[in-house]
Amino acid sequence: MPEERVARINGVALNAGDAALSPEELRQRACTELLRQAAQHSGLLAASDAPTADGVLSEAAAGAIDRLLEQALELPEPSEDACRRHHAAHEGAYRTGERVRVRHILFAVTPGVDVAALRKRAEPIFLDVRCHDGKADNAFADAARKWSNCPSGEHGGDLGWLASTDCAPEFARELFGRVEIGVLPRLVHSRFGLHVVEVLEREPGIAQPFDSVRGAVVTSLRRQAYVTALRQYLRLLAGQANVEGVELEAADTPLVQ
Repeated sequence: MPEERVARINGVALNAGDAALSPEELRQRACTELLRQAAQHSGLLAASDAPTADGVLSEAAAGAIDRLLEQALELPEPSEDACRRHHAAHEGAYRTGERVRVRHILFAVTPGVDVAALRKRAEPIFLDVRCHDGKADNAFADAARKWSNCPSGEHGGDLGWLASTDCAPEFARELFGRVEIGVLPRLVHSRFGLHVVEVLEREPGIAQPFDSVRGAVVTSLRRQAYVTALRQYLRLLAGQANVEGVELEAADTPLVQ
């Protein structure tokens, strides 16, 4: 029998030996466990709080991690100059009325699905429709009818005209504030799965002056700062932990903001 592989953080198992988790799922569980243990070490979470087999945090642990991050992450307020530079560099992201006409082929992620195997199934189809891009309009529609897990597959994958508010944020980021027409040169990842996406038409919308979108710019930069600080903090925790069976970036130097 093959040897069971169990990933651990400081001796705490992240998975059962027979549980097939993707590397990304393992990394997510590892990061969550690092934060749970850090909350315990900080006295914010009772030592009796125990990890669960499915990686879902207890309500107490989730609250303790929120308090831990409030204390640990120092987030400087974005300066006026930084906000203006960001707006100038990402003007397309702050347009109003932008729309795209899109069709897609969805390879849905469902509980227990092997994401690596799903990608292997999606990539040949992605490459095939990319090769036919602009040559045979029916190639994309035929592939959507055959392979897509979205109801739109019956209509060749057609999603019609979309505004950014019509999409999941991670999907919208790949579509809006850009100029690409045709099959996008990469698989698009969303909470629903992997998408082969073709942009058929664009309506660029109206550019907004900085003063009218200042609040949105500040929110975007705050979000970026939070993500950067959280990654640095997790790297520091990983560098101080005994990590087995999962690949994590680690740092042995103090958090630098």
